[in-house]
Amino acid sequence: MKRVVVTGIGIWSCIGHDVAEVSQSLRSGKSGIGYDEARKEYGFRSPLTGIVDTPDLKTLLHRRLRTGMSQEAMYAYMAAREAFGQAGIDEDYLLNNEVGVLFGNDSTAMPTVEMHEQMMEKHDTALLGSGLILQSMNSTVNMNLSTIFHLRGINFSVSAACASGSHSIGLGAMFIRQGLQDMILVGGAQEVNPYAMAAFDALGTFSARVDDPIHASRPFDCDRDGLVPSGGAAALVLEDYDHAVKRGATILAEVCGYGFSSNGGGISQPSSEGSYVAMQRALNDAGMSADDIDYVNAHATSTQQGDEQEAIALTQLFAGKRAWISSTKSMTGHECWMAGASEAVYSIIMMREGFVAPNINLENIDLAAAELRLAKETIEMPVKTVLSNSFGFGGTNSAIVLKTI
Repeated sequence: MKRVVVTGIGIWSCIGHDVAEVSQSLRSGKSGIGYDEARKEYGFRSPLTGIVDTPDLKTLLHRRLRTGMSQEAMYAYMAAREAFGQAGIDEDYLLNNEVGVLFGNDSTAMPTVEMHEQMMEKHDTALLGSGLILQSMNSTVNMNLSTIFHLRGINFSVSAACASGSHSIGLGAMFIRQGLQDMILVGGAQEVNPYAMAAFDALGTFSARVDDPIHASRPFDCDRDGLVPSGGAAALVLEDYDHAVKRGATILAEVCGYGFSSNGGGISQPSSEGSYVAMQRALNDAGMSADDIDYVNAHATSTQQGDEQEAIALTQLFAGKRAWISSTKSMTGHECWMAGASEAVYSIIMMREGFVAPNINLENIDLAAAELRLAKETIEMPVKTVLSNSFGFGGTNSAIVLKTI
């Protein structure tokens, strides 16, 4: 089995437009959550969201390339651009070497709505053009990235709800381990327009703390009242270790464990057992135990049942252990399809810079999490091993183990 390493990371999120900005936000416990007036006007119960800027691609990409890009594809381009840059991968390399792309994405609502509105007005499919069609496909992200960056390796979307980004890392690592690819761009992307989140708002799962946005996302806190949706994109360049060494790349971390499971229960019902199985499988794959982990980036989204069930599973593994635990969703909100990838990026930033980001807004710890070593404030310390959790609707669970080299 080949070893799999990360040689580049990129991020576009509500807490920063690049790794440097995001690092500062993570260290200082800065929230990226705000009040979106457009959501209130549209009819949302909760207008809270991660505030994600739309990148201006006019000076970066030709109009022909921009035509087929959905909102999440734009975010993904910016993240991928940064990740390739950090990995030392330029256009010449991409034109002369086979690189794959696996990206997590589980919806693209806005172009679908726009197509419907145009049809209701014009009643003529000929007037739709090709752009909206390409934007509306679930594979819109990897289609655009493969075209823009000339990627000629493995190429498909990973659609697994809020575990999509994490599964993309695990699957990418598996392809490289088997010697099928030397390098793969992996990640996750999530649109943030109101159309994408209206149905979720209808479920009543969003925080209604509308008068206090930055304190609305409260993972593991007794007073949590729901999650805050968010989005953006995160990208990682995965590479065969020997290949990375041969070309003189800087190695940021090693992907040494991937675990997965399915709850097999209610479609939106979290499971402590499923969470435990995914984490234990990731540790086994890495040849590690809970004693070896320095930090756990919890999935914890700030929902009552989800946080409780994960806390039960975490307690089984980490009660009395040295691992610090926090949920970066306290700052970013729930980045949905990108969350597994962005939280891997956040974890690598902590590993590289020697700190554990805080679980902000944690004032009264839930009883289920009472035995966990939760980081309420930033902790300056070496972080050499990380377990990152991602769980989603339909009972899909993914866990990734990262370590420094």
